[in-house]
Amino acid sequence: MLFLRALSLIAIFGAGIAAAQDKPLTALESGLTAQGWEAVGRIDLGENGFCTGALISERLVLTAAHCLFDRDTGARYDDSTILFRAGWRNGRAVAEGRVLRSVVHPEYQVTRFATEDTVVNDLALLELARPINNRGVIPFVVREKPSRGDMVAVVSYARGRHEAPSLQDQCRVLDSRAEGVIYMTCSVDFGASGSPVFSLEGGRAEIVSVVSAKGVSQGGDYIGDVSFGVALGPKLDILRAALDERDNRFIQAPVRSDTAFAPRRMTSEGGARFLRP
Repeated sequence: MLFLRALSLIAIFGAGIAAAQDKPLTALESGLTAQGWEAVGRIDLGENGFCTGALISERLVLTAAHCLFDRDTGARYDDSTILFRAGWRNGRAVAEGRVLRSVVHPEYQVTRFATEDTVVNDLALLELARPINNRGVIPFVVREKPSRGDMVAVVSYARGRHEAPSLQDQCRVLDSRAEGVIYMTCSVDFGASGSPVFSLEGGRAEIVSVVSAKGVSQGGDYIGDVSFGVALGPKLDILRAALDERDNRFIQAPVRSDTAFAPRRMTSEGGARFLRP
């Protein structure tokens, strides 16, 4: 079993794909460079935490489930303390939205160590109190998942770059498991949890995964930093349906075990755990 531990590097052996020439991060610090990415935003959590998320409709923000839990106590953040800042850049947002309610995948597990079994369902939706319909903030289309060998891109906020997003527009999918865990060469850091992973085929950015964790491959045909994402498809359909039906079995947070919990969220202070960006 692959274990993803808090702030320790994970070894992944036999990745099976040679390293591509991944492009470095590009800071989206100006209106010109950020154009087209305004629907990606910083999610401010409580008093000092943040993750990354992206609009997939005027009222729905896609992110990682573990972002919604306090790193120290394991308690679920109250939705009223969560703020989505679309296109946040150098102290200003293109648009902002308070969260009315949020939904976590019903099979997401809050556990001491993250594994493939916890990454696979690390998905959440935030429903905003008011729609964001500003001109220029265009929600992204979603697809189920990328395929092995695909080139993808990630837009994220993270430690040391939380005042403007960064784009890595060329990294590779090492593997795309049937159960829904995506292994990638994309560069992520604390704060990047929930970042959208994009396919850029045909010049159109479509979300194909959400960043859940990071690690390092120390063997096989690929050696270097790796990131882990969650496939969408049916998992996202479950979350949409739960919001539509106001199904509290899904909207309420999973109950954690005091003996199993370990903080795992990536924040500006390096709070992400499990190598959770």
